[in-house]
Amino acid sequence: MNRSLRALCVVCFLLLVLLMPLVVPSGALLDDAANRTLEQKWAEEESTSGFRWEEFLLPMARAEVVPPAAVTPLPIDYSPGFMPDPGKFTQDGYQDDSITVSLEVRETDGVTWRIVEVIIAHPSQLRTVISKRDARISDMAARQNAVVAINGDFYVNDPDKKTYEYRMGEKLRARYNTKKDMLIIDENADFHLFVLSPKAEVEAFLADGHQIVNAFTFGPALVKDGSLLTTDKKYSYNPNGREPRMAIGQMAELHYVLVLAEGRTGSSSGVTHQELADFMYDIGCWQAYNLDGGNSATIVFNGGYFQSGRSQNNERSQSDAIYFATAIDLGLGN
Repeated sequence: MNRSLRALCVVCFLLLVLLMPLVVPSGALLDDAANRTLEQKWAEEESTSGFRWEEFLLPMARAEVVPPAAVTPLPIDYSPGFMPDPGKFTQDGYQDDSITVSLEVRETDGVTWRIVEVIIAHPSQLRTVISKRDARISDMAARQNAVVAINGDFYVNDPDKKTYEYRMGEKLRARYNTKKDMLIIDENADFHLFVLSPKAEVEAFLADGHQIVNAFTFGPALVKDGSLLTTDKKYSYNPNGREPRMAIGQMAELHYVLVLAEGRTGSSSGVTHQELADFMYDIGCWQAYNLDGGNSATIVFNGGYFQSGRSQNNERSQSDAIYFATAIDLGLGN
């Protein structure tokens, strides 16, 4: 090769070295291209599925719960839940792909506390049932295929019928009682407490687009929006006496707790309203509400009673129950 040709080859090689960064992407450029590809993919997925990545990455006041594929939402009516799997009951609770129930007993200061923690996959699993002729909670639980059930507010026991009552979207009564607190459970199975049942606040709640699925007039409210309430010492239902008490609370989205403070037994003295409120606050309730207590206070789990001294011989017949159902259809019937 002559000298001029060799010089030309060297020049071409140097030019190729200088041009390579402009022709062949660097690792960073490759990363940028990959990132653009992912962003395009996410955008396409968002446009077709409705999923928003910024909602996934940023904290939200309420995230939409997408139930597992196996979950079948239940209708908002008085129909029973699906039959639970008998093999999934244990002495400590029940669990399947749609519901987790955990049982606990605590003994504090002469009081036996029965605690049931419930987590569900879909709002429709928190259900209520009424009985036109008073029935035992255990019978209503069996009829509705309840995993766990408790008494409600025994609304038919109110002689003047001045209460605000909904059950599974059906309006039973709509009279405001300015001496009683109200619990409303909305379409997301979220709890809303109204102290002394203010009409204006309920109307504003409805104007915001909420639906009333269940509503109870009993109380008092115990914990509201994460704050412990001071209960009224002049409230109904012997507020300062130690009695058996039943409370229901919401811990978080689709996460609830049922609490029975036993009383009128040789080993348990019962609690006052304020002691019940303190307990519900201490275990982490965001909202908590007192239901009918005394002889009405009943927890039924797996066909039996989760409390001392209760049997069908001494169970009080009542008008309504609150229960949680599985949303897994095993084909065992309703």
